[in-house]
Amino acid sequence: MNSFGRNFRLTSFGESHGVGIGVVIDGCPPGMELAEQDVQPFLDKRRPGTSPLTSPRQEQDRVEILSGIFEGRTTGAPIALLVRNQDQQSKDYEEFRKKFRPGHADFTYREKYGIRDHRGGGRSSGRETIGRVAAGAVAGKYLSAHGITVNGKILAVHGKTDPGEIQQEILSAKDAGDSVGGIVEITARGCPTGLGDPVFGKLDALIAGAMMGIGAVKGVEIGDGFAVAGRFGSQNNDPMTTTGFVSNHAGGIMGGISTGQDIVVRIAVKPTPSIEKTQQTRDIHGNVVEISVKGRHDPCIVPRIVPVAEAMLALVLVDCLLEQRKIQKVQASSEKNRQ
Repeated sequence: MNSFGRNFRLTSFGESHGVGIGVVIDGCPPGMELAEQDVQPFLDKRRPGTSPLTSPRQEQDRVEILSGIFEGRTTGAPIALLVRNQDQQSKDYEEFRKKFRPGHADFTYREKYGIRDHRGGGRSSGRETIGRVAAGAVAGKYLSAHGITVNGKILAVHGKTDPGEIQQEILSAKDAGDSVGGIVEITARGCPTGLGDPVFGKLDALIAGAMMGIGAVKGVEIGDGFAVAGRFGSQNNDPMTTTGFVSNHAGGIMGGISTGQDIVVRIAVKPTPSIEKTQQTRDIHGNVVEISVKGRHDPCIVPRIVPVAEAMLALVLVDCLLEQRKIQKVQASSEKNRQ
């Protein structure tokens, strides 16, 4: 399951300490202007080493377009994007060759495949999201041409909502050898009505699956989310007038189909599992041992996960937009035949 999407399809590849991380996009419509400078700003938003709040790993994360572009425009052929790793320090992970890090995928990967890359977690590393962000940048450019924008923001970190308090909370956790999680909100504006398919292809279900596919995400809300459980129907419904909806408790999606309102998504992001505080774990022989994960890790993943979540929402929307265009072509053809 390294591929995502039906019409706008991506396959990501690469490991945290391998040669690089990349993505192949298939199904991007031809004729769209695209250059590396369209993708790079999004990668810059998620790259490490940019502040005391992030991992000090020094990666420039410079993107290279390998295929699918001719004279500055997409051709309809697969678009291959590559970011080369430059500052991996594999020796820092030698201890974890035989120890499972709590909160990581070390144990489950070993159980599933019988082998795992202990260097930074391999495919389970957060660096895998580089491919998603690169593909999301391409998707975002296509959406923008159709009047759709996607933007994310931090709502809270460890219960703090003030920007100054958020920063202090992250730095305090870092000083204590610990980490903190938080909540991110992503909003898509300008979406037309009709995106998403009933029953098993619901837009909110696709979005939830895309967000839960991000390694650090442990919860997803669409619209008012869990708050709706404490309301009456009269409080939660979105009344309509001749000018549109009065409210947007549904988060821009009803019956799994977009309403034309803002699509509002919130995700719960877990604390970084790599912490210096001593914890109990097991080694590959089943012995109980202690572990302290030293090295260059984010004390909070929340700031760098924002562009990843934006990318995943953009990827779902562009896929559904292209699906809807196919339906509209069929409808237009049927109408023409009736005439």
